[in-house]
Amino acid sequence: METPVPDVVGHYSRGDLLQRLDAALADDGVDPAHPSLESLAPYDQFHGRGLEATTEIAAHVQPGAGDHLLDIGSGIGGPARWFAQRFGCRVTGIDLTAEFCDVADQLTRRLGLQRQVDFEVGDALAMPFGDAQFDGAYSMNVSMNIADKAAFYREIHRVLKPGAWLLLSELAEGDGRPLDFPTPWAASQEASFLSSADQTRQGLRDAGFEVLQLHSTLQQAKAFGARSRALVERGEKPPHRAVMLIHGDIASQAIANSGRAMQDGRLVPIEVLARKAARAAA
Repeated sequence: METPVPDVVGHYSRGDLLQRLDAALADDGVDPAHPSLESLAPYDQFHGRGLEATTEIAAHVQPGAGDHLLDIGSGIGGPARWFAQRFGCRVTGIDLTAEFCDVADQLTRRLGLQRQVDFEVGDALAMPFGDAQFDGAYSMNVSMNIADKAAFYREIHRVLKPGAWLLLSELAEGDGRPLDFPTPWAASQEASFLSSADQTRQGLRDAGFEVLQLHSTLQQAKAFGARSRALVERGEKPPHRAVMLIHGDIASQAIANSGRAMQDGRLVPIEVLARKAARAAA
């Protein structure tokens, strides 16, 4: 188990998440008991650029209705439900934060997707799944909390079928200068573990993956931030409100700190498409 795990869980969980989400939905004019996938998206896509990033990474793959996907660090389940509805596939999410999994289950039942989507509380370094179980996997803004990246990539490789794909949407280390905290993923340096884009590529290769694509999404992140600020300045709600929902009072400072780090080169958002090798011919 990772040494900083208790701090990480405490950073994300306060015990009243569903009540706060229901209140936010009601303020939006949405019946919390009967939300739509679209009305949940500003809150349940808890990663950089929210639904925009989810649809962007999904464009690299075409899961079939019979596929079983793994969402690593699934949060409150927005991407898992989106993949399930978009492609008709089955999705299993795993997250270290029990409150996230509980809320994810409840929201999934409200949308009637419980036969396609399920969630388990667990550690991404020791997942409770058999070898070669999943047809594809994705992870969005998760590895920044994981110190042992090599073990993380090996564990993902283990649970994927030969030939299966892996999509990562992460925040990478930029020029090496220290960040200001809090950030959306960590209250302090002790719970933040960044790798550079090159280290990410090499780590995946060392675990047995073929890295098909790895690119920066810094310009997209800057454009998304500019659009969001413009909405707020007009008195409208921003399209991505998950950080405010999860972190409350510290959210504004966390968003500002990570935004400045991207602007000045300390932090670089990246997207990665990798594949586990197919079995060699006999």
